[in-house]
Amino acid sequence: MTRIVPFFRVRDAEASAAWYAQLGFEVESRHRFAPGLPLFVALCRDDAHLFLSEHAGDAPPRSLAYVHVDDVDGLAAALGIEPEDADHGLREIEVVEPDGNRLRFGAPLRRDER
Repeated sequence: MTRIVPFFRVRDAEASAAWYAQLGFEVESRHRFAPGLPLFVALCRDDAHLFLSEHAGDAPPRSLAYVHVDDVDGLAAALGIEPEDADHGLREIEVVEPDGNRLRFGAPLRRDER
């Protein structure tokens, strides 16, 4: 296995892609089978990939994806969020996008923080 990519169900893939840009995601590709059909947008940020789909059959609403990052504190500061230390040894933040999908970002606690 080389990569797992979560699908998020969204109402407006272009608007969602713009929202994800604040998290550092860039549009990798767009696909629509024909005019008027649901849009599919592939996003990436470094080695993280995420699929946004307007097609109701691709994913349930209000899903959750976990993203491991090197610097959760820096990301939290950029978003104006206070990170929390979880009981399982990770420092985390969670953001909820306009369609109710959640992204939880985490980084391992340093030994001196445990």
